[in-house]
Amino acid sequence: MPDRDLLRTMCDAAIAAAQPSLCLPAHLPPAPKGRTIVVGAGKASAAMAAAVEANWQGHLEGLVLTRYGHGCDCQHIEIVEAAHPVPDRAGFEAAARIHEMVQNLSADDLVLCLMSGGGSALLTAPAGGISLEEKQAVNKALLACGAPISEMNCLRKHLSAIKGGRLAATAHPARVISLLISDVPGDDPSTVASGPTVADPTTRADALAILARYKLDVAPSVRAFLETDAAETPKPGDVRLANAENRMIATPRMSIDAAARIAREHGYRVIDLGDDLEGEARDVGSAHARVALETSGPAIILSGGETTVTLKGNGRGGRNAEYALALAIGLDGAGNVSGIAIDTDGIDGSEDNAGARVLPDVLARAGARGIDAQAMLANNDGYGFFEATGDLVMTGPTLTNVNDFRAIIVGG
Repeated sequence: MPDRDLLRTMCDAAIAAAQPSLCLPAHLPPAPKGRTIVVGAGKASAAMAAAVEANWQGHLEGLVLTRYGHGCDCQHIEIVEAAHPVPDRAGFEAAARIHEMVQNLSADDLVLCLMSGGGSALLTAPAGGISLEEKQAVNKALLACGAPISEMNCLRKHLSAIKGGRLAATAHPARVISLLISDVPGDDPSTVASGPTVADPTTRADALAILARYKLDVAPSVRAFLETDAAETPKPGDVRLANAENRMIATPRMSIDAAARIAREHGYRVIDLGDDLEGEARDVGSAHARVALETSGPAIILSGGETTVTLKGNGRGGRNAEYALALAIGLDGAGNVSGIAIDTDGIDGSEDNAGARVLPDVLARAGARGIDAQAMLANNDGYGFFEATGDLVMTGPTLTNVNDFRAIIVGG
């Protein structure tokens, strides 16, 4: 199989391993005596809701929130689409409705919470009188500053009426079962979608420290709220979370393992760098180029996790395109190495590609068109580079999200 086809086959296997229709049904609880309220948010939440409906016996009602273009048809659970990664009014209004749905429940009721990557930005219910516009500004600043997802979500939790365990606290005394598809390094349930049903180990002091560390310019009302006790989230041991249970149904590790099976079936030795890599996308790409050049083939190098991009230019391109461009530059046309990097949700940042593919001749093809790879990287324009060379990877929305997937083939 040609390298470009094998790279895509591994990507498809990684995505398939995290499809809600396959991984969700085994984790459903029995129906309760009372009502079943289904709520949720994330890029996979609509597909998760469809999987619940296909496998549930009994009454269902509720609402889940997903990104535009990621919806599914459901009979009993309302699907609302909204903006990501910067929230909009549709998400703001849907989050308020979700918050209202879980109020005034009894111990006989069940809240089935469907959470996946993207849920934190989508599920926007500002606390403390903070406006939607002020929360949007916080999100934009976080996306540009290069903070890891754990720090982004720490700040989001302490500015929210619904994240950081507050959703489960509101639903008390109902039983709350959360089905989670992880897109975070380490699969920490308190970080997936900013943990609406999980006790929060971070504090408002941590959130204030993040503002200072990245010199984030936020509205005075944001800083003022973080300086009050009202900004503190439910902590481990909070009695309101005693009936909350969190079940991880899909993880980046499951997708890496699925790709590894494909690699071994094709006779390659697998080098697994882990499913929880973080750091600047360009730095990780450069480091992986060095690993590939020092590896004797035939081998396939696999990795997952979530890198970040600190915006310095005005180009187009998400973290996977930036990683791939740095990888290509680092490989410098090595004739036996090819690679791919995608976001498993099918959308790399805010563009229409999942990521990009690196073939041995990509720099030569770009050079023939007068394209300077280093200049494109400096301008954060990985999308523009790979669009020009025809190496963008397009999957469309995949209706799941287990973070980034990367594979590098080193030939024999």
